[in-house]
Amino acid sequence: MIGTMARKPVARDAVLDAFEELLIDVGERAATLDAVAKRAGVSKGGLLYHFPNKESLITATLERLDRLAGEDLAVMAAAPEGAAAYFIRSSLWSDTPMDRSFVAATRLAEVAHEDARRRFAAIQQQWLDLIAADVGKTMAKAVLYMGDGLYFNAMWESGPSGNADGRQGDVEELLSAVERLRG
Repeated sequence: MIGTMARKPVARDAVLDAFEELLIDVGERAATLDAVAKRAGVSKGGLLYHFPNKESLITATLERLDRLAGEDLAVMAAAPEGAAAYFIRSSLWSDTPMDRSFVAATRLAEVAHEDARRRFAAIQQQWLDLIAADVGKTMAKAVLYMGDGLYFNAMWESGPSGNADGRQGDVEELLSAVERLRG
């Protein structure tokens, strides 16, 4: 038809992205179906076509986290510098899909969402296993806590949009510590 634009298809990922953004920006309670539809630029009916309720949105968000974590774990396992150094280097916010997914799921865990907590525990165990294969079982938790501390301190200081460049010196110091742990 002349003068009409083709209707943009409702993308399931766009709805998930909107839910993720709301979780990060305003938390789980404010991430209502209406707010998600508005943020995604779709009708509530369009949202409900893909996700019949909030729990289905949460499940899809956690499945996305699992998929992205699995991809990241594969990269970590193959990292030439070793899993421990990779973990430290990747512990700064870089606005990747994994970062956003991780923080969004953290917001679910904060409100005692049991499935989110269970998935975090599983991901953490996989990180520990890879790090332990690199620096030994007794040092693996030290590396995990270094990376977690780096990540969360940067988040507390400046939020997800914080300046990772300002933390590069910390990364280098922690990498030196990892080398001493390997020693």
